[in-house]
Amino acid sequence: MMGKRVYDQNYGFQTRAIHSGNDIDGETGAIKRPITMANSYELPYDPTNINWSSAGEALYTRNGGANQQYLQDKLKALEGGEDAVVLASGVAALSGTFFALLNEGDHVIFSNITYIAVYRLLNELLTDKYGVESTIVDTSDIEAVKAAIKPNTKLIHVETPGNPTLKISDIEEVAKLAHEHGALLSVDNTFASPYNQRPIELGADIVIESLTKYINGHGDAMGGAVIGPKEVIEKIKAQAMINLGGAISPFNAWLIMRGAATLPLRMRQHNANALAVAEYLEKLPFVSFVAYPGLENHPGHEIAKKQMPQGFGGVVSFGIKADHDTYNKVVSYLQVITSAVSLGHDESLIVFLGEDDERQYLYPEAFHNGFYRMSVGLEDVEDIIGDLKQAFEKAGLYEK
Repeated sequence: MMGKRVYDQNYGFQTRAIHSGNDIDGETGAIKRPITMANSYELPYDPTNINWSSAGEALYTRNGGANQQYLQDKLKALEGGEDAVVLASGVAALSGTFFALLNEGDHVIFSNITYIAVYRLLNELLTDKYGVESTIVDTSDIEAVKAAIKPNTKLIHVETPGNPTLKISDIEEVAKLAHEHGALLSVDNTFASPYNQRPIELGADIVIESLTKYINGHGDAMGGAVIGPKEVIEKIKAQAMINLGGAISPFNAWLIMRGAATLPLRMRQHNANALAVAEYLEKLPFVSFVAYPGLENHPGHEIAKKQMPQGFGGVVSFGIKADHDTYNKVVSYLQVITSAVSLGHDESLIVFLGEDDERQYLYPEAFHNGFYRMSVGLEDVEDIIGDLKQAFEKAGLYEK
């Protein structure tokens, strides 16, 4: 059930992406791990001493199945962590982390630019239901983070690059600050992927990934992962996976395992395509702003260069000087780029985010009139840019 465990950092990232968690199947001799769709495993001769809430044993898939274990082996190799847990979705990974680490009376600080589920969980649900105190902070401002720390601060949660504005926070500096005050630092690394950014190497305690996005990469499976110290991961396994039932399906774990092998190749193309699209957009007179950490005028560019040495990811947010209906018209004219949520797929996706988002007050002013979030895919970049150009032309933007 255990993989080859290619954890040695002397192996390159691409070698680890291919080999970690994989091994030759003992029964068939197949050189790829099979899908084990069973929900139960054979018990020992005397099962009476089994802890039915224990994680990691071949017992019941909610306690941890074979394909889940293979994928966990791969992810801890890619992220450089001690242990990993794979769950049903990225939100399951987020909620599982917060549920396991925060108790009534604890204080958590989190980035003002985050995925909506983080805002819901930390600003509303855990606060209202369980008495967890939370503070929303611009985590790109280290002095603001320092000012928000309290004696009961247990966790600082950072998302960098942040969704949807691409705000960059300095992981190394926030980690130092958290540890000085006895707090843990968790980092949502979904927009970067472990190919571009490895927060544990920068001092973070916990890394959270929505496997649905870049690590799977094909838009056909959901999953989430938490990577970090064994003690923390065991707690998340026991609470989020077993007692709250957030287990991933064997088929999804197998699909994500398959997708992860090509992560380095795909990310290089995402990085290159997104930079080219961002550079094209910033030259257009009717584009009001472009947010992409790879652009030199991005306020977090220098920090991003330091902690994302391979590239800046595949998401670009931008606005146009147009009314609400024109935003929608542009999307309706697209032929290569698909109007859909999510990111990290092989195909390019775009979503129009309007003027009335409840978190608008947390975004930079440029975002307040509506904007696009575009996940730049793996198509020929000339076709992506050409598709944007013809849609802009049909919407009459070149005439304004």
